[in-house]
Amino acid sequence: QVQLVESGGGVVQAGGSLGLSCAASGPAFSTYAMGWFRQTPEKEREFVAAIAWSGEITYYADSVKNRFAISRDNANNMAYLQLNKLKPDDTAIYYCGASHKGLVPRESYDYDYWGQGTQVTVSS
Repeated sequence: QVQLVESGGGVVQAGGSLGLSCAASGPAFSTYAMGWFRQTPEKEREFVAAIAWSGEITYYADSVKNRFAISRDNANNMAYLQLNKLKPDDTAIYYCGASHKGLVPRESYDYDYWGQGTQVTVSS
């Protein structure tokens, strides 16, 4: 069992930046791929970025490529998402997930564990 807790959300103006963190507890964090997803009341949970267990492979949704950066620190059981050049369309609740299915899984049903989410609001 892995427990995930996100933090770092907030309100930021368009063009600004935020750093999200995902703290994991439980065994074998370094064996899980980690992903970030986001959700609004109007949309289903949407893939944002994923990182392989080693940290050497990453994958991004086209909508965030070259703006967001995913990383992880296996020694401290942490995953991160740096959000840059934020747009109002990036407003959502952001969730981190842990998966044992594939290197950089992009479907929410491939994730075994989820955090509670952190709200990101981008004002225009």
